[in-house]
Amino acid sequence: MRSMTNTNWTRHLKIFLAATALSLSAIGAGTGQAWAVSDKQTIAQSIQTLQKSDRRWIQINLSKQRLIAWEGRKPVYAVLISSGKKSTPTRVGTFKIQSKYKSTRMRGEDYNVANVPFAMFYQGNYGIHGAYWHRRFGTPVSHGCVNMAPNHAKWLFEWASLGTPVVIQK
Repeated sequence: MRSMTNTNWTRHLKIFLAATALSLSAIGAGTGQAWAVSDKQTIAQSIQTLQKSDRRWIQINLSKQRLIAWEGRKPVYAVLISSGKKSTPTRVGTFKIQSKYKSTRMRGEDYNVANVPFAMFYQGNYGIHGAYWHRRFGTPVSHGCVNMAPNHAKWLFEWASLGTPVVIQK
């Protein structure tokens, strides 16, 4: 039986539990080789897992500037969004809705917006919310959040619950 404490090699297993995604990487210390599952593959696996379930989940495609609300493999709502511009990009990955506010104030270095409607935060200050201050949906213009027309944000806010998976891809 080979000892697991052998210093010639090291294995690392990372389980990324966001939306039941599994990310596996192995590093051979003796060879300097490393194999890792890319973010793109992890996101694809998350989508595949969610489509096999009956769960509600949100998919955001940054290259198409589209948001789709899903119930398992059935799309139930689709809208144009405005994601982050190049200087303030929207993060890619698999997240979960952590908090919801019917109305909130959003502040940054160069903005201070009151009464932002139907905000759902999925990572820190990154969220999906209504935007009444512009109508350029389909174009990246935000500071990293996912902007929607307020009526669409209201629908999504009422449909999604805390813990709803959010998958953001390029």
